[in-house]
Amino acid sequence: MSEIVAIAPGLGTAVGRFTEASDVEVAEVMETARSAAAEARLRPLKERVAMLGRLARVMTEQAEHINRTICDATGKPPVEALASDLLVALDLLRYCEQNLAAALAPRERPTPFYFLGSKSRVEYRPLGVVLVISPWNYPFQLAMAPIITALAAGNAVILKPSEVTPTVGALVGELSELASLPEGLIQVVQGRGDVGQALVEAGPDLVFFTGSAATGSQVMRSAATKLTPVHLELGGKDPMIVFKDANLDRAVNGALYGAFSNAGQACVSVERLYVERRVYEPFLKALASGASKLRLGSSVDDDVGPMINPAQIEVVERHVEDALARGARLLTQRKRAGSYLAPMVLADTDHSMLVMRDETFGPVVGVMPFDSEDEAIELANDSPYGLSASVWTRSASRAGRVAARIDTGSCSINDVMRNLANPHLPFGGTKASGFGRYHGPEGLRSMSRTVAIMSNSSRSRNEINWFPYSGRLHKTLRLLMSTMDDRKLLGRTRRLLTAMGRKVI
Repeated sequence: MSEIVAIAPGLGTAVGRFTEASDVEVAEVMETARSAAAEARLRPLKERVAMLGRLARVMTEQAEHINRTICDATGKPPVEALASDLLVALDLLRYCEQNLAAALAPRERPTPFYFLGSKSRVEYRPLGVVLVISPWNYPFQLAMAPIITALAAGNAVILKPSEVTPTVGALVGELSELASLPEGLIQVVQGRGDVGQALVEAGPDLVFFTGSAATGSQVMRSAATKLTPVHLELGGKDPMIVFKDANLDRAVNGALYGAFSNAGQACVSVERLYVERRVYEPFLKALASGASKLRLGSSVDDDVGPMINPAQIEVVERHVEDALARGARLLTQRKRAGSYLAPMVLADTDHSMLVMRDETFGPVVGVMPFDSEDEAIELANDSPYGLSASVWTRSASRAGRVAARIDTGSCSINDVMRNLANPHLPFGGTKASGFGRYHGPEGLRSMSRTVAIMSNSSRSRNEINWFPYSGRLHKTLRLLMSTMDDRKLLGRTRRLLTAMGRKVI
């Protein structure tokens, strides 16, 4: 078994050491999860709500410790870790606590008139064991969000955190113990990709994976061998469209945050910026000025932290080199200090460049002018990704038109990177950005098995579609089809069926 050493970005010092799980341990974890899931499915909704409440209290009490652990693992400035990791996770937890019962309560459904002896309903039952494979960029939020949702839906959870941020994974296990959650309900398994694959092959009831499209494709192939359903939250190449009538000061500030928060290491980062030509140059000037004023560092007064995964620096550098070689203009300094990269604004980009096609996942934004609404939409949709987007304009009608035509899982109007943090709205992507939704009632139900129930209270000895068949029944059924919208004829048909011993009502 090999060792995983957690390194603090920006410092290069070790903040934790972990041993990778063996195949035997993976099997034991799955067996424990199965037992925990069997107990969890019998737990009433009110007990789940109480359990979520305990976890929320523990997270609130341990906020400083949680934030410090996130900062040590990622190098994020404390404000960013608090706002985008801890607060978002806690808000979702409170949402589930308050809305769980309403979202997952059985729901009555209509029944066809010829089955009026029956009643219909839908029930939402736990899946069983949910495997969560979480990423390194928001290691707490993007682990806790699916975990919280899975627990609320009555499942047991196995978490395989990224090997880049294992200390945050260990923190999740610690919080579970502090909240006195039932034994085995949350288990944390440390390891690299081979451990994740072993967990997928062990046969959970759902795999919730957040990460790159390439790895997501591998997860899906492994899950397919046992027909395990998967929920994939993958990469993005989010477009931001700025029209000439937009509030440009707000749009510039939105672009700065959208492109450079978490050093651009977000699936919903603004990576493609399209600005209407009439305001293109003044927008570029303000954007470059704002980017140059952002402060690099990991203190409470800094804005942009380090690159968390050193391997990603090479991707960023390659994209910048490619853009410059193809004619883009760099409007900011190109500066690197260890794992820190200064924010970069690339002007006059086009879709031949890597920076406008592939996910950069770093503090770089490519900017391109457009001349018409149709052109802006075409550019925004010219991507294999479809996670999120934003539209900036003072015209509500234009905003609605454009948002409706962008092929993406979510869209913000005059705002950026907000949808993912709203627990009331479902979040997920299209195309190479994955599929499935979490947050909102849709998220709770996606972690549940939907079961249709019909119950019959009729005292009739026979039903309309039962044996024996006859020519008379065939003729009556044809009459039924032709009279569904005519109440008088419908009554006659019912009387005929009743006379044949096939009572409808």
